[in-house]
Amino acid sequence: MDSRIEIAKGDITKIDADAIVNAANSSLLGGGGVDGAIHRAAGPGLLDECRRLDGCQTGEAKITKGYRLKARHVIHTVGPIYRHGQDNAGLLRSCYLRSLELAASNGLKSIAFPAISTGVYGYPVEEAARVALEAVNDFLGNDDTLERVVMVSFDDRNLKALQDASRGV
Repeated sequence: MDSRIEIAKGDITKIDADAIVNAANSSLLGGGGVDGAIHRAAGPGLLDECRRLDGCQTGEAKITKGYRLKARHVIHTVGPIYRHGQDNAGLLRSCYLRSLELAASNGLKSIAFPAISTGVYGYPVEEAARVALEAVNDFLGNDDTLERVVMVSFDDRNLKALQDASRGV
């Protein structure tokens, strides 16, 4: 695993990074879980800016200012709702890659990710951790812009899944 990847437990809204990633819904107008926490911590300016973005498709990403967050930017990505018969891994991988591309193209040096799609979207935690770490590791193998990528887990289950997956990357 690339040495620029860190695994941490904590509240992503308090992470000191150039950007934090929001596991958003397609409207980008806030919701539950990580999405709601980020919108609450950033304040009303984030919602106002998100209204002008015209939503976001699954597997894609869009960037906004960070407003009241420590992070200067929020990168919003829409993870897949886990369903049999669709390319769940490809869509989830795309969330990480599009977010990393946005960070690099905006000259950012650090980014923090939550566990995308593992909450109400039902993505199996262990599989999601493996897909996430492989995507980030692959991106960093071809990028010298980003200096730090933090995989932030709010709970022990996602933290353990990331730690276990890191041994195989």
